[in-house]
Amino acid sequence: MSRQLVVFDFDWSMADQDTDRWVFEVNAPEIRRWMEDNEDKIQFTDMIAHALRDAHARGVTREQLEHALRIMPFHPAMVRAITNLKAVGNTTFFCLSNANSVYISLILKDKGLDSMFTEIVTNPAEWTPEGLLVLRRRVDPNGPQHTCKVGCSANMCKGDELEAFFTRHTPAYDRVVYVGDGSNDFCPALRLRSQDLLLCRTFGGLHKRIAKDGGLKCEVKYWTGAWEVEEVFKTLA
Repeated sequence: MSRQLVVFDFDWSMADQDTDRWVFEVNAPEIRRWMEDNEDKIQFTDMIAHALRDAHARGVTREQLEHALRIMPFHPAMVRAITNLKAVGNTTFFCLSNANSVYISLILKDKGLDSMFTEIVTNPAEWTPEGLLVLRRRVDPNGPQHTCKVGCSANMCKGDELEAFFTRHTPAYDRVVYVGDGSNDFCPALRLRSQDLLLCRTFGGLHKRIAKDGGLKCEVKYWTGAWEVEEVFKTLA
């Protein structure tokens, strides 16, 4: 395989937790409960931005949030899988996630994986001097909106973002491998071709969408633990 792309979702796909929920479970469980009670009422990225403002007002510090991210479960087999496949030299890695730029960058650097990824496409975030993490949707709610009908959240159409990545990085890849778990990974999975591979985690909404709607052209392999991704990656070199 002369030119290969591996696309990773982040929460529950590359990492073994959900960053948006985890930081509040560690530092402010009462805010985590509020999120649980309001998830169906507020656009998710907007809800997390509100929760971060609330946590800051309650005294949760930048250092506490960063510490939570560093101790978040991230399987050593996933680190090995990415590191070893990258070392072979024919694979580009791309992270496509509904988390945010601060969370993902910090964790990848902590795990020694930050240099492995050509691009990270996610929601933008930045720290204020006062230690507030300001989070925004990737698709600005005040600007043109995406037109996805598959079910992507308002903040981002992951299918459109994958196609845009292909446009930025021509020629076409000989093979694309997509690692995901959530229902929002179904849209980009529909963009994969017959020679491509979808690694679908068995818990999460993606396998339910596949069973319900079908329509995929690519091969699908199901996995539960990171060690299984490592097994597959060994065959991709």
